[in-house]
Amino acid sequence: MDEWIIWVILAVVLGVAELFTFTAALGLLGAAALLTAATAAIGLPVPLQLLFFAASSAAGLLVIRPLAMRHIKQPQLQRFGVDALVGKPAYVVSEVTGRDGRVRVGGEEWSARAYDETLVIPAGATVDIIEIEGATALVYPRE
Repeated sequence: MDEWIIWVILAVVLGVAELFTFTAALGLLGAAALLTAATAAIGLPVPLQLLFFAASSAAGLLVIRPLAMRHIKQPQLQRFGVDALVGKPAYVVSEVTGRDGRVRVGGEEWSARAYDETLVIPAGATVDIIEIEGATALVYPRE
């Protein structure tokens, strides 16, 4: 069997293994094996093939993988404006029902409605903001 076929088989096996791990390491090794298959196909001797595989694997793992992982692990985007209020606690200023009410969030007073329309939340209670609809906070009482 020609050496290039062995390198192609190794590349396929590593590529399939990458699909199960998502580490970007096995895929890069598979790419190095595929490149090495090309060197074998043009007739380079086995020691040079192994050297090429080692060099291309090292280059992939030391240069390309860190760049790929940096793009994969993006920090969570900051929420701004009214989206940033979702999940925050609020203080009920006037009774909140399924129709109306008022809450204070971070020094600002907002119109509010109970997220569960059957609830009546008394003034002085602490609630969590579940959603913002226009200029109205939909709130739910803290347990």
